[in-house]
Amino acid sequence: MASDEQNRVRSSKVGIIGAGISGIAAAKQLRHHDPVVLEATDSIGGVWKHCSFSSTKLQTPRCDYEFSDYPWPERDNASFPSHVEVLEYLHGYATHFDVLKYVNFNSKVVQIRYVAAAADYQTTQVSAIPGEYGPLLKGHPVWEVAVESGHHKTVQWYAFEVLIVCIGKYGDVARKPVFPANKGEEIFNGKVLHSMDYSKLGKEAARELLEGKKVAIVGYKKSAIDLAVECSEANQGPNGQACTIVIRTLHWTVPSYWIWGLPFFLFYSTRSSQFLHERPNQSLFRTLLCLLLSPLRKGISKFVESYLTWKLPLKRFGLKPDHPFEEDYASCQMAILPENFFPEAEKGKILFKRASKWWFWNGGLEFEDNTKLEADVVLLATGFDTKKKLQSILPEPFSSLIVDSTGIMPLYRGTIHPLIPNMAFVGYIESVSNLQTAELRCKWLARLVDDQFKLPGVEKMLEQTTKEVQVMKRSTRFFKRHCISTFSINHSDEICEEIGWKSWRKNNWLLEAFSPYTSQDYEEEN
Repeated sequence: MASDEQNRVRSSKVGIIGAGISGIAAAKQLRHHDPVVLEATDSIGGVWKHCSFSSTKLQTPRCDYEFSDYPWPERDNASFPSHVEVLEYLHGYATHFDVLKYVNFNSKVVQIRYVAAAADYQTTQVSAIPGEYGPLLKGHPVWEVAVESGHHKTVQWYAFEVLIVCIGKYGDVARKPVFPANKGEEIFNGKVLHSMDYSKLGKEAARELLEGKKVAIVGYKKSAIDLAVECSEANQGPNGQACTIVIRTLHWTVPSYWIWGLPFFLFYSTRSSQFLHERPNQSLFRTLLCLLLSPLRKGISKFVESYLTWKLPLKRFGLKPDHPFEEDYASCQMAILPENFFPEAEKGKILFKRASKWWFWNGGLEFEDNTKLEADVVLLATGFDTKKKLQSILPEPFSSLIVDSTGIMPLYRGTIHPLIPNMAFVGYIESVSNLQTAELRCKWLARLVDDQFKLPGVEKMLEQTTKEVQVMKRSTRFFKRHCISTFSINHSDEICEEIGWKSWRKNNWLLEAFSPYTSQDYEEEN
C-alpha cells in the first residue's frame, strides 16, 4: 500500500458492518471499544426499514422480541407490532444507550482485504489445520475496509483488528428464477418486480402498481402472503382484479399463537417440549430416549396440524402441506397469517396456483401443465441470496469458505467461522426470536473480544457446527435455513456456560420446565 494511502486509513479496534437489529446489538455490547458502524443507508433498522411493506408486522408477540435491558412499552399487548413500531422501538433502544454516535450512515462497504502480517496468516487455519483460533484483538489491523460515501462516491479506507459482519440474510441481493432462452421476463409485456424492489415503493406508488391489475405473486412464505393481502386491499373497488399466488412448496401457516386454547410456547419453546427433540452433543442414553419419545413428538405435530386444518380452510384451497408441521417449525418457516388473508380468498380476491415449474409468455405466466395465467404485474417473493451478498465483499480465499458443502455457513455458536480469522457474523442463524438470538450472541462475542474466555480449537469448532447441521438435516428437509428453533434453549445454555453464566435461568423448577425463555432471562449477571 502506498504511504499516502496509509495516511488516509482510519484505524479502530472494532468495525461493524450493518446497523440493523444485529449491528445495533453488537455496537451496544462493544461500545467500550468505540466501534465504527458502517451503514450503507441513511437509517438504522435493516430489513425493518428497507424490506418491509405497509402490511408487514412482527411474527412474534412483542415480549418475545425485545432486548433484555430495554422492554417494550406495553409489552403485554397481545397485538403484533407493525414494522413502523419495530423501527420506533429500535430507535428508542439505540438512543437510550447512545449507540447512534457510532454509526456512519450512507457508508457502503465496497471492498474488504486481509492485511495481517504473514506470520499471522500462517496461524489462521485457512488450510483447516487443527490449532488455536487466537484472540480477536491482536494489537494491529487485520482487516481493511473500503467505504464508499457521499454524492461523489468518495472512498475511505478503515482498518480494524476485528470485523463484525451484520448485513443479514435478507435484502440487497435478490434471488430470482433462471429461465431458458425466450422464456424469461424479457418477453413479458407487463412489469416484474422482486419483493425487495416493491418494498422500496411508497404507499401510493405501490397501490398504483396493484390497483386494477392482474397480479401474479410467486412464492408462499411471509412476503408472498403479505403481498397478496396488499394486492387484495388495493383491488376492493368495482374494477378490482384478483391476484394469484403461484406456489411451488406449501408451508404451514398459523393464525395466532394459540392452539386448541393452549399457548403455542407449550409445544415447542420450553425446556420440557424441547427435551423431546434431538440436540447436538447429546449422550447415547438421551439419543435412545429421543427415539422412544418420537411418537409423542409426532403426536404434538399432529395436534397442531389438527387445529390448523380445523381453523383454516387449507383443504378447500388445496393449501395443506404434505410434510409435518414440526418440519416448518424446525426450519423457521412457520408464518403468521394476516387476519384478512383467508377472508379475501373467500371473496375471490386471492387465488392459488400450484406449480413446480413456470416461465413467462408475453401475456403472463405459463406452467408445466400447459395452462397459462394472464398477468399485468408479476411480483417475485423468491427470497435473497445470502451467499452472493457476502462473497461480493469478502476477498479470497475467505469468500469461498462462506458456505460448506451443505450450503450452510459453518458458524460456531452462530457467530465465529473457524476458518476466517478475526471476523464474526451476527444474524445468520435463525430461531423463533431472531432478536433474542442475536443479542445473546453479541454478549458472548463481547466477552470473547475482551478475552474473558477461550475458544476451543478449530477442529473442535468445526466438529460442533457439523453436529448442529446433522441435527437440522434429521429434523427437516428445509435445513439450509440454519434454524435452531427445536434446540434453541440448549444452544443458549452452551453459550451461557462458555461465558461463565448459569445455564438454567429461572427462579424455580416449574418455570424452568414449562415457561418459555425470553431475552429478559438473559439479563447481565453481576
